[in-house]
Amino acid sequence: MTSIRDVAREAGVAISTVSKVVNRYPNVSEETRSRVEAAIQKLHFVPNAAASALSSKQAARVALIISPGEGGVMDEINMQYLSGAFRSARELGLDVITVFAPMAEKQSVPEMIQYFRTQSIAGLVIFNLNREQTTLRGLIQSEEFRAAVVDAPIVNAHSSCVSVDNEQAQYDVADRLCGEGVMRRILYIAGSADGYITEERLAGMRRLARERNLVLTEKEGGFSQKRAREITGEYAADHDAVVCASDIMAIGAMRRLMEMDIFRPVCGFDGLSLMGYAGKQMYTVRQDFDGIACAAVAEVHRLMNGGEGRQIVMPHEIVRMTYEDVIR
Repeated sequence: MTSIRDVAREAGVAISTVSKVVNRYPNVSEETRSRVEAAIQKLHFVPNAAASALSSKQAARVALIISPGEGGVMDEINMQYLSGAFRSARELGLDVITVFAPMAEKQSVPEMIQYFRTQSIAGLVIFNLNREQTTLRGLIQSEEFRAAVVDAPIVNAHSSCVSVDNEQAQYDVADRLCGEGVMRRILYIAGSADGYITEERLAGMRRLARERNLVLTEKEGGFSQKRAREITGEYAADHDAVVCASDIMAIGAMRRLMEMDIFRPVCGFDGLSLMGYAGKQMYTVRQDFDGIACAAVAEVHRLMNGGEGRQIVMPHEIVRMTYEDVIR
């Protein structure tokens, strides 16, 4: 990728002069400005948005990039994410905009860089990034923006990862479930193959299976309630318990078991209030999505002020969701 040094060399000026032209400083001659702008156009140079915002003393702006929930609607998790992010941004004096991931994925990386530049964006908070989101991954790899990525293990000089320990959390909730009876055959309904968290949670489940000598059947549920219902209907009768990589899938699995008039313990992952309406008590991993979003916004603020990328592990809790928990 073209750097500011390349532009300076092409235009025959100092790096500081290129910076002045990019940030529209007035004390640059028209001849020099034209030469630098010609070099920028020739080399397809895109200035670093964070550096431009800081050097020109613009108000720092952050883009919150979220993915719609199942069925394309805003779900409980995203609402908690946005609530925490807005509150943290307000406390830190940051201006924020919200961008839907599918919209960003329709554009190329240079197009999104240019769009964010026009919006004076210096930082990104990306929620639930997956491997198929090539534009968003390209934005992170470009290092043109400071980024805090939730639930994707991507760390570089300008990007940090914020998440719970998904492997350990999956291990913990399944271990709690399996410890309540004699269980050997476990049906595990995983998330989507393109999800970073799917790989981590599957690793935790496999570790538990090795330690407890469990017979593990793995099926991909795609974080879909419908798909979890189908998998449960086909396989659950031959297993002692059903472990799901999300609460949405756990609800689908439990409802299908009730329709089949058989009982199998089920556990989920996330801690959604919807679990209380599933009809049976279920263990789940409670994540503080509001707190995770707060931490992510605070982290991108730190990065925008010169911090280095790092991994931040947030706490999780194993709980048993009941209807009484929901109505309190």
